[in-house]
Amino acid sequence: MKHMIGEYNTSRPDIILKEYGRNVQKLVEYIRSLPDIEKRTELAATLIELIKQLNPTIKEQGEDPQRMWDDLYIMADFNLDLNNPYPVPKPEILQRKPNKVEYPQSRIKFKHYGKNIELLVQEALKKTDPEERQDAIIYLGKLMKTFFANWNKENLDDSVILRDLQLLSNGALNVNIEQIREDNMFEKLYRERKTPRPHGNGNHGNVSGGSHQGGGKRHPGNRPFNKNKNKFRRRDNNI
Repeated sequence: MKHMIGEYNTSRPDIILKEYGRNVQKLVEYIRSLPDIEKRTELAATLIELIKQLNPTIKEQGEDPQRMWDDLYIMADFNLDLNNPYPVPKPEILQRKPNKVEYPQSRIKFKHYGKNIELLVQEALKKTDPEERQDAIIYLGKLMKTFFANWNKENLDDSVILRDLQLLSNGALNVNIEQIREDNMFEKLYRERKTPRPHGNGNHGNVSGGSHQGGGKRHPGNRPFNKNKNKFRRRDNNI
């Protein structure tokens, strides 16, 4: 009896666009083999709609009809004759390099604070009301102290934060350092979580065992539960 031998991927041609899969590439090859250009164009449009159904991520990324038609030409190795509603792509598009992404050219005075702190300083400078500006300074000080602590774990004096804030604002944002220290204005926004202390077996309110405070007498409300106490109690409906 003759056995059917499966076709291995190593013997198949490479998949040009792996995101579409081998079956879509085979359909493109079938469309390319048809003699009628109108029929090829009709099936190509149907195949594009099928690809959208098989790849929901295309809709999430934003539909680009021209890119879908270009992908058909790429899978056909640019040997495809259609009534393309868009300009026919050239093989050179595969060698085209992406546009260079320029890095931001603005310098950051203090990298451990970040660019957003500088933007917040500019917003604080727009405050004309003295009370609102004071609140903005306090919030900036707290935020900067938090960022500084994440960058450097050493103890930090509030005067360092105030000095940096003055440098960022060219001296426009200022507050009395003694008032900051007295009222603890620049306390960090996020305190580190303290490790809870373990419960001891001494006089720490342990009601499950140990002696109670006050001469070692057990409180009436702290009596241990007797599992067999109510074992033979009658039910109310049987009384």
